[in-house]
Amino acid sequence: MIKHVVMYSLFDASEENKEALKNKFLSMKGKIDVLKDIESGVDYLKSGRSYDVVLICTFETKKDLETYATHPVHLPVLAYVKPLVRESHSVDFEY
Repeated sequence: MIKHVVMYSLFDASEENKEALKNKFLSMKGKIDVLKDIESGVDYLKSGRSYDVVLICTFETKKDLETYATHPVHLPVLAYVKPLVRESHSVDFEY
């Protein structure tokens, strides 16, 4: 199994923008066959090392993660995200 975790820092980190991004991510649920699970959340701690929004996806294989990256449901979400994000970091790991 593969976990894909991405943390996002937004240019405008208003609560409305953070919730909208979280909901945009969650809109993919059930629409991509290789995406076994998806979670997204908004940071509440707001510490110096916090990011604004997190995306956590679960896939069965590395190939499934590659398929997700170019999936027609994922691409518009990616286009929505790009102009909002000041910085992002990710980790992909097997478990």
